[in-house]
Amino acid sequence: MQILLATSNDHKLQEVREIVEPLGIQVDGLDSLDAQIDEPVENADTFEGNASLKAIGYAKATGVRCMADDSGLWVDALDGEPGIFSARYAGKGETREEKDEENNALLLQRMQNVPALQRTARFVCAVCVADPDGTIVAQSSGTFEGVIGFIAQGENGFGYDPLFFVPSASKTSAQLTPEEKNAQSHRGDAIRAISSMLQ
Repeated sequence: MQILLATSNDHKLQEVREIVEPLGIQVDGLDSLDAQIDEPVENADTFEGNASLKAIGYAKATGVRCMADDSGLWVDALDGEPGIFSARYAGKGETREEKDEENNALLLQRMQNVPALQRTARFVCAVCVADPDGTIVAQSSGTFEGVIGFIAQGENGFGYDPLFFVPSASKTSAQLTPEEKNAQSHRGDAIRAISSMLQ
């Protein structure tokens, strides 16, 4: 089975491949396309809604079965921020690395007066697979519980991983190996669930 993953994020593509390729599902990212496809407007107010918009939009535009995810960080002390705006929270930076740095800096700033016991948070991931005719083939979601740390730690992962402390592992998500992260992460759970549906 071959599926287009609606992302140009190499980190995300690698995470998904490590989970689905052993199941016989080949995944290609947007960089594999010959033509530039206009990105669908993500104007839904939920992760599930945005994942569906992306999956249907890219599937129709390319004529290929497409998988899309929408994921982000939900911080309890900030009433769910950054939520669906996680990737563009600070609204600064040109490259993905610069945006991640600015987003993390803003999160730390907004959390500076929040005590340790009130820093609970979770990553949320919604995944949708759609066919070129716009039919939604499968949907799933997953969460990854943790707390927001006081300093960034770790070199692995991307996004908010260096600030996301996982109590069960006594380290941040960015300190987990890719295998450790995939075994328990929000995206890992959602992708494994949707892979079972596709099989």
